[in-house]
Amino acid sequence: MQTPAFDPRKLHHAFTLSNGKTLKYCSLPALKDHGFKSVSRLPISIRIILESLVRNADNQRITLEHIEQLANWQPNAARNEEIPFTVARVVLQDFTGVPLLCDLAAMRNVAEDMGKPASAIEPLVPVDLVVDHSVMVDFYNSPDALEKNMAMEFKRNGERYQFLKWGMQAFDTFKVVPPGFGIVHQVNLEYLFPGIQEKDGMTYPDTLVGTDSHTTMINALGVVGWGVGGIEAEAAMLGQPLYILTPDVVGVNLKGKLREGMTATDLVLTVTELLRNSKVVGKFVEFFGEGAEHLSLPDRATLANMAPEYGATMGFFPVDEVTLEYMRGTGREGIDIEACAAYFRAQEMFGIPKEGDIDYSQVIELDLDSVRPSLAGPKRPQDRIALPEMHNSFTSLFSESIAKGGFNKDASELDKRYSTSCPLIPVVNQDSPKPKRPLAMHEVEMIDNRLSTPNNDCETDGTIDMGHGDVLIAAITSCTNTSNPSVLLAAGLLAKKAVELGLSVHPRIKTSLAPGSRVVPEYLEAAGLLSSLEALGFGVTAFGCTTCIGNAGDLIPAYNQAIVENDIVAAAVLSGNRNFEARIHPNIRANFLASPPLVVAFALAGTVNINLDQDPLGTSKDGKPVYLKDLWPSNSEIQALLSKAMNPAVFRDKYSDFSKDNKLWTDIESAKGLVYDWPKSTYIAKPPFFSDFTMQPKAVAPIKDARALMLLGDSVTTDHISPAGSFSKDSPAGQYLISHDVQQSDFNTYGSRRGNHDVMIRGTFANVRVKNLMLPATADGSRIEGGFTLLDGKQVPVYDAAMEYMQRGVPTIIFAGEEYGTGSSRDWAAKGTLLMGVRAVIAQSYERIHRSNLVGMGVLPLQFMDGTSYSSLNISDAETFSILGVDSDMQPRQQLTLEITRKDGSVEQVPVLSRIDTPIEVEYYRHGGILPYVLRDILAKA
Repeated sequence: MQTPAFDPRKLHHAFTLSNGKTLKYCSLPALKDHGFKSVSRLPISIRIILESLVRNADNQRITLEHIEQLANWQPNAARNEEIPFTVARVVLQDFTGVPLLCDLAAMRNVAEDMGKPASAIEPLVPVDLVVDHSVMVDFYNSPDALEKNMAMEFKRNGERYQFLKWGMQAFDTFKVVPPGFGIVHQVNLEYLFPGIQEKDGMTYPDTLVGTDSHTTMINALGVVGWGVGGIEAEAAMLGQPLYILTPDVVGVNLKGKLREGMTATDLVLTVTELLRNSKVVGKFVEFFGEGAEHLSLPDRATLANMAPEYGATMGFFPVDEVTLEYMRGTGREGIDIEACAAYFRAQEMFGIPKEGDIDYSQVIELDLDSVRPSLAGPKRPQDRIALPEMHNSFTSLFSESIAKGGFNKDASELDKRYSTSCPLIPVVNQDSPKPKRPLAMHEVEMIDNRLSTPNNDCETDGTIDMGHGDVLIAAITSCTNTSNPSVLLAAGLLAKKAVELGLSVHPRIKTSLAPGSRVVPEYLEAAGLLSSLEALGFGVTAFGCTTCIGNAGDLIPAYNQAIVENDIVAAAVLSGNRNFEARIHPNIRANFLASPPLVVAFALAGTVNINLDQDPLGTSKDGKPVYLKDLWPSNSEIQALLSKAMNPAVFRDKYSDFSKDNKLWTDIESAKGLVYDWPKSTYIAKPPFFSDFTMQPKAVAPIKDARALMLLGDSVTTDHISPAGSFSKDSPAGQYLISHDVQQSDFNTYGSRRGNHDVMIRGTFANVRVKNLMLPATADGSRIEGGFTLLDGKQVPVYDAAMEYMQRGVPTIIFAGEEYGTGSSRDWAAKGTLLMGVRAVIAQSYERIHRSNLVGMGVLPLQFMDGTSYSSLNISDAETFSILGVDSDMQPRQQLTLEITRKDGSVEQVPVLSRIDTPIEVEYYRHGGILPYVLRDILAKA
């Protein structure tokens, strides 16, 4: 390829603001004068990455060849060119941020041990961590629920927060937004987003990566960014470019407008279904057209947020007047808004493109008028259900096989009701007067509350009546929808009408409102709607992810008992983006995503086994049936209140001082100094990834005589691999904590304990719904669920088998089907896999982030070829495997050979494709992972 004969510095132009300040920038339109005539036809997201290449070109990591490659991007070219993308900042949430900080602290230990300055390990770009994943819904439907949940959060997570405070003082560029301020992606929109960036006199676009899949929410503001694992984020923090294959860019042409009564949630569930079916996995998506232009910024954020659900790397909207209006409404400074507008206009990147303006790899059209009220579930966010089909869908899924997404139950059982006694304390059996375990503080308080209102949770005769499809959790939560005033105001308006008609929510339902921002209750109160939501149980319980991340808190013990004893398919309805198996609650098997007003509606109905288009959801105080259409707010009613949601003064006040009225946070004391001394803790432990670190990497070891550890089906998620929620005392993780004198009431969650590898390795493949197809089917044809495998023909926990294989010196392999590793950008899904002794994963296809994370941890991702699968190869627990061609000289996407030795001694060889996709990933793998690679690079220069 011919290198372009120009100096990138000649592209430096400038513009002047109204205050007289002059800002320099790298002009992309000027590239046309250097032979790149098609720059103005490039997708906007590609141009933003191109600007990063031009600005950071150093003829070493980023060369003029890289600039030429991207400037000449072709919509349908082969994607074999690797682009080094340098981001402007990194955003973390606490579940992934804490283990990342553990890794950085351990790197400083290595630096100190090797006689290097500990300060050499320092983020080179700004890093913001927002604590939003830790709070649980222990208390609800009470005026002091928020205060009590916050108190419980700090009680459980004090050791983690001490560690985060150490990090704040140890690293110059590491900042923390404390608990109680909102969800990371909403805080990113409202506060962290700077408009444009400025450094060393140069102005450039805001770009980022974040350690959460839904980092893509920031795409709504014209920011190029996406979710990565903590492993990649560390590399980006420490100055490494992100190496990506030049992407396809799919243009989604939105036409028309949403009809009366449709919500952004209905739109995003429709888009998720459409784009999943269009196979946009690993591609950029850009929204354009008249329909996109007229979407509000919160509606755009809802669409951008769920890019992981439709499989894209991004769901991008260019900067336009709607962006600037949002900046004004959220209290940004006028000069920053002016600079943002001037920059993007100077770069000819301002405004939503019209049809024909941009050359896309593919164009998909959606008429917004076709969108209808929708839910998604019961196990995946892409499985959309039209609201009128909800009853039929649940009825069908009830008896459908588990392999087809159903519940594999006898259809005649569907309408049965189960009557169970309702004890006020956890009971093992009726013969034991004592609970099986000591009660936690919050359980004691809950029992006290029930004693004072005995009919709150039980029927008047002391029993509970429960059946299939009954809603037990109704949660307005998650980054997707609690960013959007229109759907929250709609929920409030629906609640107000319901209260006026005398409707109520059944006391069995655990209701919660967990906004993404502290601004939300302010505008709900100003609109006169908060009290109505509270009257139905939807008072503010927390400012955090809560139910959507798996922190719904437990159900009343009697309800758990009833579900387990009667095998009830109970339901949850939440305004979230994730409903994977066992994520919301281990005992609730039917989980549906819905808009906030539909969450309230299904809470009123009390069941998902209903057609809300035709069936009443309750009876008014006058004895008349009340239908959804009677409660659903009009667009004009919502529009009349929207002005209350964008008050710049409120936004400035809420983000002005993180220590204000935050005594729980300010009272936390922490260690000082540049190097952490790792005090004894079951939350924070020195990670083992650098225990045998040397400046020179060891030769890549061959994979010989390996055994299969798990045989997994399609759409296995990172929740299946590394769950984030609660765990039992009988699990390997529970037994470990008990052995360290931790009471079950203090277990917390896997997510909160990600800073301790001893807990997390025991949680790997420990999801209660994961199905290892190596295990034989049961008598009714169903599969055993939970983290089990076969070792020498005996069923044992996966952790026990993995440790035994490691003790024997036997490597292991995970086999899987399509879309392995979907879901959250969970680095512990790869870290736990490595620490279990797994050398390779062989799947039919991968989700983008998890494949990258496996490489980043030195685990070899392989892909079956030519339509083969572990099923077609009749793989079980009896074979041994070698992978031929694994060595230090491997190349990107190299064809290797899987050699299968059968029990009878026969040998079969099968081609497999290495999914180490790029040259830099080969280097990461050769170094044993990205962290050792980066650490060697830093220490060599220190």
